[in-house]
Amino acid sequence: MPDDNFDKERITGATFLFEVDGIAIGRFMEVSGLEMSIDVEPVQEGGQNGFVHQLPGRMTWPPLVLKRGITQNDSLVSWMTKSSGEEFAKAGNKLKRHSGAITLLGPGGERLRSWSFDGAFPTKWTGPSFAVSSTEMATEELTIVHNGFKAKDK
Repeated sequence: MPDDNFDKERITGATFLFEVDGIAIGRFMEVSGLEMSIDVEPVQEGGQNGFVHQLPGRMTWPPLVLKRGITQNDSLVSWMTKSSGEEFAKAGNKLKRHSGAITLLGPGGERLRSWSFDGAFPTKWTGPSFAVSSTEMATEELTIVHNGFKAKDK
């Protein structure tokens, strides 16, 4: 029987690490987009009226969206500006794609599960919203597109 960790401890998604090219960028409050789907191509067969054949097509992955509290570090904004505009032009209009990983950490900081992705670059950065009446934490959000991910144990 596979080890699902339920006998040892309850694993939550509360502690995880984001890395780009093997360098830890930090921990985020929220990550979404760890999903994939397979497009389906229906094929109708002449004389077969009972069903339509369903054939697998392309795999697709939505963008990863990472959200965290504002820090004094501008590394996310810096990475974003290299994807377009003046920084992109200075690089000869060549986009450097990166590899990365999102890793679920256990209570003691041990790596429990990891999802690695390739061909990534940021497409959107959103800073905090300001309101005098707000009591919410100031956050930033980064959207990253990629060429797919692979799940790995530890």
